[in-house]
Amino acid sequence: MIKGYAAFEAGGELKPFEYEPGELGRHDVEIDVEHCGICHSDLSMLDNDWGMTQYPLVPGHEVVGTISKVGQGVTHLQVGEKVGLGWQSGYCMTCSTCMEGDHNLCASAAGTIVGRHGGFADKVRASAASVVSLPKQIDPQSAGPLFCGGITVFNPLIQFNIKPTSKVAVIGIGGLGHMALQFLNAWGCDVTAFTSSAAKKKEALAIGAHQTIDSRDPAAIEVAAGTFDLILSTVNVKLDWNRYVAALRPKGRLHFVGATVEPLDLSVFPLLMGQRSVSASPVGSPANIARMLAFAAQHDIKPVTESFRFDQVNEAMARLRSGEARYRIVLSR
Repeated sequence: MIKGYAAFEAGGELKPFEYEPGELGRHDVEIDVEHCGICHSDLSMLDNDWGMTQYPLVPGHEVVGTISKVGQGVTHLQVGEKVGLGWQSGYCMTCSTCMEGDHNLCASAAGTIVGRHGGFADKVRASAASVVSLPKQIDPQSAGPLFCGGITVFNPLIQFNIKPTSKVAVIGIGGLGHMALQFLNAWGCDVTAFTSSAAKKKEALAIGAHQTIDSRDPAAIEVAAGTFDLILSTVNVKLDWNRYVAALRPKGRLHFVGATVEPLDLSVFPLLMGQRSVSASPVGSPANIARMLAFAAQHDIKPVTESFRFDQVNEAMARLRSGEARYRIVLSR
């Protein structure tokens, strides 16, 4: 029996919940959950913002723990191994994207909290292919957010061959953005933070930005016209995206990792004349998660976290909802 915390309606309180997971699949593992980050996606699923939540819902997809059981077909992971699990908990392993190594783009990928129960529990199960070993140099308590938010901002660096000489800007210095600044700085890039908060300006410079731009000041954004090779948007609000497109160099890219719900209002002509691109991406493949963890270990990159006990899960979710968390919340035993 697995014991966790579940919501039974949209926006509902998380309450103690037990379920029988059945027999462990041949290619699956069971993880004893020690820490679980709380992502804004957990809040979106709790509230059914995306219209795909099934209740009861046990949230939690930034899991760090120890493998307690392995299926008969699992050979690369062992009982007792420290591992992590992110947004995706399984893949078809046969489609063209899986065969090319882009497992995160698999049309049949199983979401850890989509139609199944996640890591706000004492145990969680997943396909072994989606579970990644945690390097010994990584702090387990703060590592959970790397498995979703961390890989989400790291993956574009690999996908678009971002160079150490690239000029990169990050929109939004929060749960995703503060990790993006650290990765980009260690990557060697010239890093700019777009932020609307004076307090976050100081924090952004301390975390890894070389300079900041006030995102509330259209004139300041216009001064940066033609500057950036990549602008990474981590926010989920509507902005004047044409101003940010204008801040790109020719062949520059505006890339979305924040789930902006409203349609993008973009003029084609500035894209066409500068051969600029607009794109988006979800998380990353297990191989790239492993690369990210190795890079984080090498450069001592870690999320800034606040800690709550598992039995404080409702207080933790309320803290996330308030928007005041700095910068990620982790449940720990």
